[in-house]
Amino acid sequence: MKVLANGLTLDVEEFGDPAAPPVLLIMGLAMPAAAWPDEFIERLVEHGLRVIRFDNRDAGGSGRARGPRRYGVQVAIMRALMRLPVHAPYTLDDMAQDAAGVLDALGIRRAHVVGASMGGMIAQVLAARHPERVATLTSIMSSSGNPSPRVALGSRRALGVLLRPPVRLDTTEGITDHLMHVFGVIGSPGFRSARPAMRAQLEKVARRGYDRAGAERQLLAVLASGDRRALLARITAPTLVIHGADDPLLPVAAGIDTARHIPGAQLKVVPGMGHDFAPALQPAIADWVAAHIRRAPNLPQADPVAAPPRRPTN
Repeated sequence: MKVLANGLTLDVEEFGDPAAPPVLLIMGLAMPAAAWPDEFIERLVEHGLRVIRFDNRDAGGSGRARGPRRYGVQVAIMRALMRLPVHAPYTLDDMAQDAAGVLDALGIRRAHVVGASMGGMIAQVLAARHPERVATLTSIMSSSGNPSPRVALGSRRALGVLLRPPVRLDTTEGITDHLMHVFGVIGSPGFRSARPAMRAQLEKVARRGYDRAGAERQLLAVLASGDRRALLARITAPTLVIHGADDPLLPVAAGIDTARHIPGAQLKVVPGMGHDFAPALQPAIADWVAAHIRRAPNLPQADPVAAPPRRPTN
């Protein structure tokens, strides 16, 4: 379904019982909501949760937020590492407001919020800026914005595959080939996915919509938002930080740093996990998220909605 949130049209899907505790999933850089694996969502639904996923602005079927930019991504990265201001069409604060707008559109006062990679950053900002909207926070393979190279920079190969312009993005096959290459580099070294299953998942992402220019604007938003460690100290929601010990894109130091700056945060470092949701890890991650939610007092309930829940489609 399409909803109007923060002045943009965002593509939203729901799964599970509309009266169950709501969980809002926020995906990472360039990835539409289809990057949340169906099996992961189904596992959360089996735990008695109402799951909501949506395409961020500039991804998938959601609206594009075009705007002027002063320089390219490479210059922006250098400015961020030098702790100089980075200018962007929008910031993570705007994207957090998008997420709050999704909750508003669905009549949800407060939700459990789960974010992956850039989505974890958005979730952190939402929890800090709008504590009344976030019952619990789970930040997966994300960071605090700490510009220290030890925390902020992954391997040269992982950064290269992320920043290198793809050869062709004009067909579903071309986008899928590009994503296969990317996740072949940044994926979990201890939990390698079978190529046919990996390709089938990434074809869903490609069909949902991949926008290279939109991805660059999202990356500029991350860089422009800068160091968020002081902001993280304001988070009051019970927080779980999950990070792969072998993440080649955002090193495990980023997860440790994130947990260190959120009061009372629990940290779970996963050996063999990289920067993806490997099929072998999906049940465990869903179980950890559900257990974290169950430990929270006063589980939020959503107002009933008219539309019936939908299961993930192949």
